Amino acid sequence: MALAKNLGTIKKNRLSTKQKRHPFIFINMKKEEINFFMREAILEGKKALPDCLPNPPIGCVIVQDGKIISRGHTNKPGSDHAEAMALKLLPKDAKDLTLFVTLEPCSFFGRTPSCAKTMLQYPVKKVYVGTLDPHPKNQGAGIKILTDANIEVETAVLEKEVLESIESYLLHDF
Repeated sequence: MALAKNLGTIKKNRLSTKQKRHPFIFINMKKEEINFFMREAILEGKKALPDCLPNPPIGCVIVQDGKIISRGHTNKPGSDHAEAMALKLLPKDAKDLTLFVTLEPCSFFGRTPSCAKTMLQYPVKKVYVGTLDPHPKNQGAGIKILTDANIEVETAVLEKEVLESIESYLLHDF
């Protein structure tokens, strides 16, 4: 509980000049904060079952100013993926967003639009990803879309825990 209450605390006098222009971009977020938010994304993903099947139960949390301001999980096939759901639920004044998502955002249009491309329409500054998507149409392509748009991405965040949660739902035979 103490960690959750202290996550938003920033001492402005310790910020670099670059960070002062964007005080809520957590480029240097502490490892325990990153892990806390990714675990929240894992828990959010569990809400997707069983409705999301055959898609994997992916979770996403969106953080602003050290606090979770939106959550999403994979919905039934043809409906929103975790990122799209969380983005749609954002407050209108959201800015300088950090996303935590258990699986790499999709890069292609299937039954739903590309989550990575949808993210470009929002003020996303950083994305933490639990694990890369093994789907041959993705496999890093979602990450590339984000980094090409100057969104900072960190992968393999709590990857072992994420895979324990979703690996049995990932398709490996294409």
